[in-house]
Amino acid sequence: MRIDDVEGGFRAVIAARDPPPANGKEDGEEDENEERDGEDLFVPPLNFAIVDTGIFRSGFPDSANFSFLQTLGLRSIIYLCPEPYPETNNEFLKANGIKLFQFGIEGCKEPFVNIPDEVIREALKVLLDVNNHPVLIHCKRGKHRTGCLVGCLRKLQRWCLTSIFDEYQRFAAAKTRVSDQRFMELFDISSLKHLSMSFSCSKRQ
Repeated sequence: MRIDDVEGGFRAVIAARDPPPANGKEDGEEDENEERDGEDLFVPPLNFAIVDTGIFRSGFPDSANFSFLQTLGLRSIIYLCPEPYPETNNEFLKANGIKLFQFGIEGCKEPFVNIPDEVIREALKVLLDVNNHPVLIHCKRGKHRTGCLVGCLRKLQRWCLTSIFDEYQRFAAAKTRVSDQRFMELFDISSLKHLSMSFSCSKRQ
């Protein structure tokens, strides 16, 4: 079959061919379903992305994402919500030897957003420690709280604000918050500059 463009629309054209054999398969053709029998389907969490070497970000993972997370070989998770971690997720962490670091930041909406500077600072210390890598950062949707922590990491990596905001906006999309961007702009990294980033593909000079 081929697809032709017809005056802005599309038309499917089925080429003439010999009738299929009685078993419905061409010579040498393998049954795709047979190939997939027994294979795991890997489903990443919402808003999953690679941040840097050994650092990942996402929204809240559920049981459908566990097989995918196992492929990352995680040592730790940085969880940025105040709610208790679900028992199913805790069991997954225990079974895979993954350590949980929880930094509870309330998911407030503008104009009542209050991102605690010291909490982000402590989360960055955990994030920069290669002994915790590979590490996954997540909040609920992987947009605001996760975006602020990643944005502050980018400041340490000497990204310009335009690039930091562009990355934040790619994940926040229509939910972009001026207050989050203001927080990242004003965040003071001076007390963290001594921390090593030997893992990073954006090493400081």
